[in-house]
Amino acid sequence: MRRHRTLRPEEEELWRSVARTARPMHEHPIFHKPADPAPLEPPVLAHARPRLSPFALGEKARKPERHDLAPSLPELLTAAPLQMDAKTHGKMTRGKLAPEARIDLHGMTLAEAHPELIRFILNAQGAGLRLVLVITGKGKRREDHGPIPQRMGALRHQVPHWLRQPPLGPAILQVTEAHLKHGGSGAYYVYLRRR
Repeated sequence: MRRHRTLRPEEEELWRSVARTARPMHEHPIFHKPADPAPLEPPVLAHARPRLSPFALGEKARKPERHDLAPSLPELLTAAPLQMDAKTHGKMTRGKLAPEARIDLHGMTLAEAHPELIRFILNAQGAGLRLVLVITGKGKRREDHGPIPQRMGALRHQVPHWLRQPPLGPAILQVTEAHLKHGGSGAYYVYLRRR
């Protein structure tokens, strides 16, 4: 650490004489006061909007609207346009149609499940089957430490995307979540096109 020493009397006198003769190299606004300061205008205040919507005493509290960035999987599947006969679709969603074949993917990794799903769907269509069941499982809840929430069930969310993409997309008429007796949200009905 550097120690500051005090100036001796002769050094102090020399410093004062030099400081008196010094002139600033540049005009700096700090050293010059403006001749006549402009009067400050009062700021125009806009009325702040209230954070709460108006309410009356005794009124039930309104739930704030949810802001989901992406719709849930069941919402996406129900929003998909109907490609098959409406009567058959109604029977299928109520669990009245029995799947002709099934594949159980849960417990597999994404890399293992994708080729198995492709093989199964294309073989089922080749055999002339119309309704098959793809079981993905609901997924395990894991601890989420990151800032972005993770969805539960990687297979459950990935399988509908695989079913829309080639080579499976052209072979499929409709994909819906299975009825509870066939696995509910952990499985999908896949209705195939005729060859």
